[in-house]
Amino acid sequence: MIFDPASLVFNSDGLLPAIAQDAESGEVLMLAWMNAQSIAQTLETKRVTYWSRSRKKFWVKGETSGHLQHLVDMRIDCDRDCILVTVKQDGPACHTNRRSCFYTSVTGGNETELMQPMT
Repeated sequence: MIFDPASLVFNSDGLLPAIAQDAESGEVLMLAWMNAQSIAQTLETKRVTYWSRSRKKFWVKGETSGHLQHLVDMRIDCDRDCILVTVKQDGPACHTNRRSCFYTSVTGGNETELMQPMT
């Protein structure tokens, strides 16, 4: 079956959440947003491209930092309203210079920082 981006369910802003996961370890790295054009660009270039809601423009992950995300696979959830991109991540995925954006644990009402920034 040929992939049709029009079959995806975008929100009122024309976006859907995209979860980035390390293809080897399975670690969840980050969540960002994609629109139909960023999905097409990602599939074409194999460099993960998001839509920056704050800057209102395309954002090729790692374009300025060098922390590129190379697309391994793209998966669509059962409701077709969320994407999982499995990636080969160069360096940290988080803008805080951590491997993952999910570095804070909340357990028993307490927050714990699970990882320090990479050097």
